Amino acid sequence: MKNRDGLRAVAAITLLLTSFLLTRTSSYREKTVIAAAGGCSMEMDIVEPASGAGQDSVVLFHGLSANKKIMSYLARGFAEQGLRVFVPDFPGHGRTPGPFTPARVEECAESLLRGLSARGTIDPQRTVLAGHSMGAVIALRVAARVRVAGVIAISPAPTRPAHGVSPEMLLFQDAAPLPANALVLSGGLEPESMRGSAKDLWTSRMDSPGKAGIFDAAATREDSGIANYYVIPRATHVSLLFTPATVALSQEWTARLLHLANPARLPSLLGLMGCFLGLAGLLLLAGRFLREVLGKRRMDESTAAGRHILFLRLFLEIISVSLLVVLLLRFWLPLRFLHVFEGDYLASFFLLAGILLLLLHYREARAALAVKAAPLLGAVFSGLIIFLLTTGWIDLTATESWLSASRWLRFPVVFIAVFAFCLAMEVVLGPIAVRSGWRRLTMALALLLVVWLVLVGGVFYLHTGEILLGLLAPYFALLFVFQRMGSDLVRRETCSAAAAGAFGAILWAGFCLALFPVS
Repeated sequence: MKNRDGLRAVAAITLLLTSFLLTRTSSYREKTVIAAAGGCSMEMDIVEPASGAGQDSVVLFHGLSANKKIMSYLARGFAEQGLRVFVPDFPGHGRTPGPFTPARVEECAESLLRGLSARGTIDPQRTVLAGHSMGAVIALRVAARVRVAGVIAISPAPTRPAHGVSPEMLLFQDAAPLPANALVLSGGLEPESMRGSAKDLWTSRMDSPGKAGIFDAAATREDSGIANYYVIPRATHVSLLFTPATVALSQEWTARLLHLANPARLPSLLGLMGCFLGLAGLLLLAGRFLREVLGKRRMDESTAAGRHILFLRLFLEIISVSLLVVLLLRFWLPLRFLHVFEGDYLASFFLLAGILLLLLHYREARAALAVKAAPLLGAVFSGLIIFLLTTGWIDLTATESWLSASRWLRFPVVFIAVFAFCLAMEVVLGPIAVRSGWRRLTMALALLLVVWLVLVGGVFYLHTGEILLGLLAPYFALLFVFQRMGSDLVRRETCSAAAAGAFGAILWAGFCLALFPVS
């Protein structure tokens, strides 16, 4: 056992050191400034080649629930062309305080562009606006009022109620026009609602529709220079930001508009690789860390924390409670005062669903809460440490995830809401002696999948409008897996449903607050 732990520690430290070296290699000049734009004060990165940039520039907008750092790969691709790239954090995102509304983001984006132009920092007619998802729509809308060299819209958010998109799912109720010299990109693995909306946007320019096709690096393309649309195979909504084909097409389009030398080099993906290697190292250390902090509590949990419940009964309970809560949330959102865009809906769901499940299993829930303080405090401490280390590493290497002060102020309320649901899950799953290992994990993930299908179904059939629950499903799926693995380990080490629920609630609350915009 000691030899295995030693090998695990050596492997984890090796991964962390390797990843740190990979993420520290950069051939770009990057600085962060505070951009005062109208009534907005936004944190903004300026990226340019180490040798300095010319007079041409790109203003790059991130998407909903994203931030400027996640756009780094694309920004560096433009910097490879000798361009100066401006990447702001929109209100309520990243390091920029809220409140967030789509209308305020559009106003701040236009004020930023006009302010940079007024100070002579950029020449709008030698500037390309680029954006991803919501940022793509913002770029299109701003370009309709401020004349720029062109626009690159990467997986633009839907602008019309079509392809299964209902009006309440739109960020803007009036459609954004597609200006001249616009490139529209979609991912081949995106939902039809996203790809169809992007193609409709391109075909809306019936006067000079330009060219559409599947991206092929080896193909010879004679684009019209008016409006072009490409689908990048095997790319999802988020992976488009890290796909070399996205950067290559964007570089080519920018070179044509600004009359630059082409082709340019692609930026390195070693930094992103370093991020994942570092996370793997942290995960290797997390299990041993939990065991050392929590210790082994010897007790017969079967007398205090639940009983075996058939999966069919659990399935029926989960789907019934989820449907009831989604229907209730159409009329009453108890945590609306949080002012977290769509995060208040998810937290309200966890709170109400957790309370209902605990009431259905009142006797087991009361026993689960009758625990000693030591295991509970140990679980809270270890959960906070693991959350801080993980978000700190992600913030350092890939995307801004460190919680700002305004997000930490919301943490206690979100934690309580999520704790109700996490405790309920521990109660219905029963003690480790009843279900353990992969069987317990598989059952928990199956129940969580049911919950998420009901939530997403509410978006499409009850028109709740909570679009992030669908768009961010892959992110939440990963969070489900790691949170459940951690909670099962805590349950095994402490024999406490409350400790396991508190540990899982810390991870859920923290990562959700890192993701949803502050409104």
